Amino acid sequence: MSVVPGVAAVSANTPADRDRFLDLVRISSLVVVVVGHCLMLTVTVSGETVHFGNVLADLPALQPITWVLQVLPLFFFAGVAAGARGLGPGVSWGAWLFRRTQRLVRPLGYFLLASAVLVAVADRVLAPGWQRPLAVTSVQLLWFLGMYLAVLACVPLLAATVTSTRRMFAAVAVIAVVTAVVDAVRLNGGPAELGYATVIVWLVPAILGIGYLRALLARRVAAVLACVVLLADVLLVLVGPYEVSLVTVPGQRLSNLAPPSLLLAGHAVVLCCAAVAVAPWARRLAARPRVWWWTVIGNTGAMTLYLWHMPALLSVLVLSHLAGVDRAGPSEPGFWLLTAAQLAATAALTGVLFITLRGLENTPLRGWDGPVAAVRGLRAAATVLAVCAAGIAILQATRWGLTPDGGVWFAGAATALLVARLLTRD
Repeated sequence: MSVVPGVAAVSANTPADRDRFLDLVRISSLVVVVVGHCLMLTVTVSGETVHFGNVLADLPALQPITWVLQVLPLFFFAGVAAGARGLGPGVSWGAWLFRRTQRLVRPLGYFLLASAVLVAVADRVLAPGWQRPLAVTSVQLLWFLGMYLAVLACVPLLAATVTSTRRMFAAVAVIAVVTAVVDAVRLNGGPAELGYATVIVWLVPAILGIGYLRALLARRVAAVLACVVLLADVLLVLVGPYEVSLVTVPGQRLSNLAPPSLLLAGHAVVLCCAAVAVAPWARRLAARPRVWWWTVIGNTGAMTLYLWHMPALLSVLVLSHLAGVDRAGPSEPGFWLLTAAQLAATAALTGVLFITLRGLENTPLRGWDGPVAAVRGLRAAATVLAVCAAGIAILQATRWGLTPDGGVWFAGAATALLVARLLTRD
């Protein structure tokens, strides 16, 4: 079980120049995403057929709530802004990237092993129909980690490019134009594979994070831009061809998330600019000792929280099923009461797992952690490519989960990470 320091100890160990705003944004956005997952997942069991669904598909009137719950762009914004502080002149890009990769990936092996064991146990206890939904859903949330690693691999180049307000806005505009063109082609019968190009949308919050770090985005400009782009987003839904839900829902003509759409790009701009506009207020809130304590504890176990809330949620859903109660959909009697009970149970179990396993995230792994060489030239470029390849492989693995097909992609990710580790050894 991890040791949790007290409020006074956390305050005493906080550097005076720490930007508490970024830390508060990072953990708050992660908590909102976790709550969203727990609220939306439904289970329908018919004989030996098991289907994991989404409340938003059964109750479309709730889809606008995703404009509040889809806050992952804020995590990218804050994470990149905090990490890019270490990208000064002469800093090795490869070393910078791998140090962040070390921390992010450290708890992944434990999580995958435990998930595989849980799926194997469930396969013996539950009907056969449960095996594949659990195998896929248990690791589906890793798409975020894969995408985040790929974005981090681009940060050194972005940091070298985004050196003025004009360049910052130009970079965002280029991404928006490319995404709009790809969306138009897809909507008019173009190849679905072309959608992979729009993953560049996740660079938008990274660019704005670097802009925030370098004071390229004034608060008043950010506030105005947030309002203008929000209006444009509303028009894209009311007048244009875009769906209102910012998460993937069955039956959508064009998903806004997988792959990302122009609407998600606009949403990222709105969220990041709004965050910059309220930064002083958020910074004062984070300065309160108790709030800062929660922020620090959360951030030092952020990957633990994000990874382990899904096993906790799936465990609660399975136990509910064994007790004869499934959360099948809003039309079922007592659905919202059951949702509240399951949310409370999931929160409690996630809390136990967080306290118990948070230490794994902060304990160096032999062979994986350790000194990182200041690699340069081709060696640095190879490190960046290896981490990017690992991120893409993890992203692909989430399509198949803990199945043989998914295992091939996870093995590819592990190989790429091993190459990155070997390249950065002293």
